[in-house]
Amino acid sequence: MLEEDIDNIFVKYVKEYQDINGTYVHVYEKPPTALEFLRTSVHPNRPAVIKGGFEHWPARTKWTNDYLRSKMGETVVTVAGKCFLFLFFKKKTNGILFFYTATPNGYADAVTYDPITDKEYFTMPHEEQMTFNSFIDLIEGKAVSANANYISLQNGSLPIEYSAIEKDVNQDIGWCNEALGKQPDAVNFWFGDDKSATSLHKDPYENCYAVIRGQKTFILYPPTEYYCMHESLYQNAIYVPNETTRKLELSPLESSTPWIPVNPLYPDFTKYPKFMHACPITVTVKEGEMLYLPALWFHQVMQKGDEGVIAVNYWYDMEYTNSLFPTMGLFRRLITGSMEGNRELLVDEEDSD
Repeated sequence: MLEEDIDNIFVKYVKEYQDINGTYVHVYEKPPTALEFLRTSVHPNRPAVIKGGFEHWPARTKWTNDYLRSKMGETVVTVAGKCFLFLFFKKKTNGILFFYTATPNGYADAVTYDPITDKEYFTMPHEEQMTFNSFIDLIEGKAVSANANYISLQNGSLPIEYSAIEKDVNQDIGWCNEALGKQPDAVNFWFGDDKSATSLHKDPYENCYAVIRGQKTFILYPPTEYYCMHESLYQNAIYVPNETTRKLELSPLESSTPWIPVNPLYPDFTKYPKFMHACPITVTVKEGEMLYLPALWFHQVMQKGDEGVIAVNYWYDMEYTNSLFPTMGLFRRLITGSMEGNRELLVDEEDSD
């Protein structure tokens, strides 16, 4: 009875937030002032779309594939990220290599079922090497790939790996800097196509996400809907190529990661019944628009663009003194740790030594 009472309490909590806030997303027709942004979006912890925020960036007109080839074609970069597809290449090109991540099903950093072991894993992508020019060939259909490809590094890739084009965008977002009282912790470069998608997850960052080419669709859920996410603890695995066939196979690791197994596009309510209480907020961010994605909001992302989708995002560290961060930790320990039996999550790292 106690667990049933807790379930009912969380459902009422989820519904109360939904009733108050609905699915409304504020749209700024022009970049906001710092005070307006703080009052309208940051303090309420609500997403927003900003129009006209970076029309002055040279990237808006310069970043054609030809221009990127001329600036980045032979540059060494390391690419890492989420939810990418494995590529097969018919040709090799001379020149300097960069890394891209790969999986056979379109999702990495995601929960994946392995029929060989009859088990679900939190799966990380395989990394390969190729030249930037070869990547553009794939985007333009000049080279053959089995699935899709995606460039991403989430640790400040733009100034570190893509310094040749970093001056084509602003190094920060002025009104966001002023509102948050800090500089971006990382500025990242993203380049992929419509076959690349991310699994449902959250980040401890205030995120300003600028779409420079194509469009991105975000499926969002507020932190109050943690109860609905069915987050659980999964053994980690990584994709590795078979030495004979070169097809990617799962290789289990010793570690584990808490992750969300639900795909909001095709939710299995029989397997994940709590998810039926979640209320998605779907936002399509068009070319030339920016999304403010508040810290700890759950999101899954799809993209579409004829010649590839390019975005730059600015990650600002969340304010850890805010009650939101420990509240999320409480949810994880109570729901995923205690109620769902993942006892490892009840032990703090400092207590496990």
